[in-house]
Order: sequence, then C-alpha cells, then structure tokens
Amino acid sequence: MANGKRVAVTGALGKIGTVLVPYLRDKGYEVFLIDDIAPSDPKEAAIVADLTDFGQALDALSSIGADTYARAEPKAFDAIVHLASMPHPRMKPDAEELRINMMTTYNVFESARRLGIKNVIWSASEVATGIPYDKTAAPYVPVDEAYPMRGYNVYSLTKVLGEEMARQFCLNDPEMRITCLRLSNVMNPEEYDGFEKWQDDSTKRLWNFWTYIDNRDVAQAVALAIEHDVRGKDEFFITNDETVMRTSTTELLDRHFPNIERRKAFSGNEAVISNGKAKRVLGYQPEHRWTDKK
Repeated sequence: MANGKRVAVTGALGKIGTVLVPYLRDKGYEVFLIDDIAPSDPKEAAIVADLTDFGQALDALSSIGADTYARAEPKAFDAIVHLASMPHPRMKPDAEELRINMMTTYNVFESARRLGIKNVIWSASEVATGIPYDKTAAPYVPVDEAYPMRGYNVYSLTKVLGEEMARQFCLNDPEMRITCLRLSNVMNPEEYDGFEKWQDDSTKRLWNFWTYIDNRDVAQAVALAIEHDVRGKDEFFITNDETVMRTSTTELLDRHFPNIERRKAFSGNEAVISNGKAKRVLGYQPEHRWTDKK
C-alpha cells in the first residue's frame, strides 16, 4: 500500500487513464485528474486544462486541493503521470500533431522542473524504435531498450524527440527522474474477441511484431514506475509475455522475417518486444493474457 503520495495524471480521462486512476487509488495514492474535458462526476478532484498552453500546464500541475479553497503551490505532487497526447498518427494534420504532442510534453516536463516535482512517468511508446518494423528493416530480435530509435511518422517522431527531451531535462537537473514507459499496443479485455480475425492472416500485425499489452498491466507498470527511485532518464518496454497470435513466434519469424538476426531462441508464442528489463528493474510481471478472454 502506498503512503498517501499525491499523483497528478494528465490525460486522465483517456483509455489508459480510466483504468489507471482507480488502480492507483486502490493502491493508496491520492490522484488528481488533468484533462481538456471535465469528468462526469463534478466532485472529482480534477482540473480542466489545455496542456499545450504553458501557463495552464504550470497552473494545473501546482494544484493543491480540489474545492473552492484550492490554491496553487510548488511541489503540489509527489509524481506526475503524463498520458496526455494524440494517441496515433493522422488524427490531425502532421504539423498540428507534432505541435500538440511536443508542446504538451515539454510543458509538463518544464512545469515539473520549475515546481520542484522530481518524479515524472511518461507514456512513451514502442513506435519510437522504428515501427512499422516491416517497413524499416528491423535489425534484430528480440527488440530491447538498446534498439535504435527511429521516427517513421510524425507520431513516432514525437516519441523519439520526447525521450531525448527527457534525457536532456535529467542531464540538466541531476535530482530529476523521468521514467519513459514504452507501451505496446494497449488493449482492453473487450477488444480480445477481435484478435481472432488475425489468426488466419499474420500480416495484419507485422507492424509491431504481433505485440500488445493489457491496459490493466499498464496500470501495474505505472504504479511500479512511481516507486522507481533512480535519478535520471530511464526507459522500459511494457509488453505482454505473449504475442497476439496462437502461431509460434519462431514460425512467424521464419515466414515473415527469415533474414533477421535472432539473438535468442523463442519459446511458443513468446513476445518479440522484450519486457525483460521492466521485470528485472521494476519488478513488473504481466498478469492478463488475451487467451484468458476476461
């Protein structure tokens, strides 16, 4: 059980946030919601803010209290979980997506620095390592945190640049830590029935080596990252142990990537994007499998 730490979650009403917020509260964290829309419950501890505007970001992240006596102060939170961003490419014109994702992330990092909040957990992404792998000549498998970074489209570019920005912030403030969780394709349990349509056509998931993560395990990873007490920028792939396919990983690689360097033998439908570092360092252990269908 956590010791009452106060955590701000940006993008708290999105896909990940709606699962994460109750999970953190169950762990004993005091959670404050930040989003560009209001929560349905008017009693929710929350603020509506456009995080692309630095003034609004700074104000939102200095929120003490949630009622008419609320005020703004530095060090209002023990940690910030930064989820707010455009979730995938071409939702808006590329330049606008670049502006939104980069300004939001910069404003959160810079607000944290100015306010003395030293612990930021950022929803980075697997896409920063060259996804779609079938178009970028992936160098080896399994994919690990040493994999070369490449922004194939504007969305992945914002993740590449965001990680470098996190590194620079931590270089310039040795007390700061920014944990970049490279989330795989996030799935809720109600989406698992749709996995069946991929079983007869493995090309539909070539783009990320058939990898996914259950949203409930994302919440677990975030909670572990909040307690990851190591200064500086760090990064972790957050994936399931298995692929979205019943076909063995070895057979899939033989069929679609016969010439790729393999740095290990794969067992069963073992995931190609490795969560090994997250397991070793954070104590992460995925608990939810799509084959459980629940």
